[in-house]
Amino acid sequence: MAASPRIHSASTPLESTQTEAAPEQKKRQLRLPAMLRALRHRNYRLFFIGQLISLTGTWMQTVAQGWLVLRLTDSPLLLGLVAAFASLPILLFSLPAGALADRVPKRTLLLTTQVIAMLLALVLALLTLTGLVQVWHVLLLAALLGLVNAFDAPARQAFTVEMVGRADLLNAIALNSSIFNGARTIGPAVAGMVVAAIGEGPAFLLNGLSFLAVIAGLLMMRLPPFQAPSGARRTNQLREGLRYIAGEPAVRSLLLLAGSLSLFGFVYIPLLPVFARDVLGAGASGLGWLSAASGLGALTAALLLAQFSDRVRRGHLVIAALLAYPVFMIGFTLARSLPLAMILLALSGLSGVTAMALINTLIQSIVPDTLRGRVMSVFTLLLMGLSPLGGMFAGVIAEYFGSVTLVVATSAALAWLICLFGILRAPHLRQL
Repeated sequence: MAASPRIHSASTPLESTQTEAAPEQKKRQLRLPAMLRALRHRNYRLFFIGQLISLTGTWMQTVAQGWLVLRLTDSPLLLGLVAAFASLPILLFSLPAGALADRVPKRTLLLTTQVIAMLLALVLALLTLTGLVQVWHVLLLAALLGLVNAFDAPARQAFTVEMVGRADLLNAIALNSSIFNGARTIGPAVAGMVVAAIGEGPAFLLNGLSFLAVIAGLLMMRLPPFQAPSGARRTNQLREGLRYIAGEPAVRSLLLLAGSLSLFGFVYIPLLPVFARDVLGAGASGLGWLSAASGLGALTAALLLAQFSDRVRRGHLVIAALLAYPVFMIGFTLARSLPLAMILLALSGLSGVTAMALINTLIQSIVPDTLRGRVMSVFTLLLMGLSPLGGMFAGVIAEYFGSVTLVVATSAALAWLICLFGILRAPHLRQL
């Protein structure tokens, strides 16, 4: 694993098209600070605005859904089970979905996934507002949304370069993270207040309506005609992507580190309602503030990353963030006051997003455009598939032992040890 990474710099059809269009784009681009340079691209501005609104609704639903399940069942196990139902389709379908994203128009794929996700949110809102909702409804809808996300996430990751080109790709990835975590700051705080005041149903309804923003943004984009990539046959595209990962030491190491942190480091997420109610005694509004604090730390990380120049050694930052995150998470499990818990969650969010965003950036700076969808589908599988699975196992163990704090702290310690071992086995990461 000590071999140096191979950086692919050969020109691709995508890059050639963007180079030819550059003079025309410069005439239309806005003058913005370097931190926001990706927003000079019209298509990306539409994406940015739509995603900020839609993801705010998504985080509202995440918080409200956790509280609904806890209210209906009073079970950490079922909180983890809902997360597992959402992750299982991602584990099963994200790899073929990545191959699909490499050979169909990504905007069409994203429009399809967003419309279906909107309908699922509206169904959950209707069931909750009419008082008919049961846990099996939540489990089924979570599984269906997981299937949607399995196809949405790889396409979304690979679509970024089509909106901004390679020159602004790293900045756009950081801004994507800022969208996600800005919504993660606003959405839970609003959801906590809405759920405490009028219940979970209105939060689900607002999420359903928020999808209209991203759908409108996608429809308004101006994109060149889609050209299906030539080369590998459809039957062996997935195998080609996996073969590339196996033979690229830097990409392989980064994906293994991302998977380790996702599986063991993020288990607290589905169990956060238990921390809010039973450990801190903060109720639904406290759950919203805890989620918002984590989002605020993550947003801070994303904004800082957006300002970094290409000369910054991202490999060193990845290593520092990977080792810092579990320490802050263990501190969170020991906190018994809401303000201290919020501070530690904010620091966890800052380090966790720094690690994942930089891993995303480093992978996309190495991988060739023709394999981007397939490689990012593996990243999606590790990030979105393993994290809820870890949450489910943590919920099962917490239900048996009756101590959610001990389970989360032990899992964070395992994440620290595994990441340390992976870093020591991959010294070339420091050179990235």
